[in-house]
Amino acid sequence: MAAALSGCAARTPPPEPRGLPFVGVLTSDNDHWCTASVVDSPRRNLIATAAHCVYFHKEDEKDGYEAGPFKGDLRFAPQFSGAAPGHYPYGTWKVTGIHVHTLWTKENDDRGDYAFLTVAPDKKGRRLQDVVGAAAPDWSSSPHRRVTVVGYPNEDHNPRNRPVSCTTRTRRDPDEPYMVRIECPGFWPGTSGGPWLADHRDAARPGRLMGVLSGGDTDRESVAVLFDRRARALYERAARG
Repeated sequence: MAAALSGCAARTPPPEPRGLPFVGVLTSDNDHWCTASVVDSPRRNLIATAAHCVYFHKEDEKDGYEAGPFKGDLRFAPQFSGAAPGHYPYGTWKVTGIHVHTLWTKENDDRGDYAFLTVAPDKKGRRLQDVVGAAAPDWSSSPHRRVTVVGYPNEDHNPRNRPVSCTTRTRRDPDEPYMVRIECPGFWPGTSGGPWLADHRDAARPGRLMGVLSGGDTDRESVAVLFDRRARALYERAARG
C-alpha cells in the first residue's frame, strides 16, 4: 500500500480538524488504517478514500492483505479520536459497496488511486450525510488551488488518534503530472484517503472535494490524483448503488 507522507509549514493556520465531522477513518476489528470523508451524493450515503486503502494487489499479500477488494466487516467512523480504543461520536457506519476504477484494479495505475464507498443507514435509519454533512465533489479543478488536507496518522505516530490538518497551495507534481502536490508536516501512513478540500472554511462551509491523498515519495510531500471525468463516472456509478 502507498504511504502518505509530507512535510513543510502551512501558509495559513489550519482549521480545527475536530470541527469536521464528515472526516473519519476506515476501521475493521478495532483497527484503523486509512482516512475517508463523506462526499455529497443523491442518496446521501457515499464516502471517498484512496483505492489502495480498499483494493489490494498480489504484491500486497506480503503485508497480510488478500488480493482484491477488502474482505471483512469494513466500517467508517466519522470524527474518530482518542487513545485506544478511541471515541466514536457518530458511531460506525457499515460499508456496503466498494467502487474502484479499472485503472487501479486491472493496471495497478496510480491514476486510479481513488475509491467511492457506499454505507448503510445506521440503526435509527439515518443516512450518513444527513448526520455529519459532506463536501461537494469538484471534477474540473485547476491544479493550483488553496486546499485544506485532513488525515489520521496511524497510532505509532499518533497515539491519541487526532487528525492532522494543513491549509496551503497545491501545484502540479513535476514527476507525475496527473497528480497535485502539497508540502506539509505530519501526514504519515494512515492519512491516505484524506480529503483535499478546495476553498475550505469550516464544517458548515467545507469547500469542494478535488481529490484524496494518495501518498508521497518522501516525508516532506503528499500527492493526490486530481478528480476528473473518470473519477466522476466512477462516482456516478457508486451513487446509483
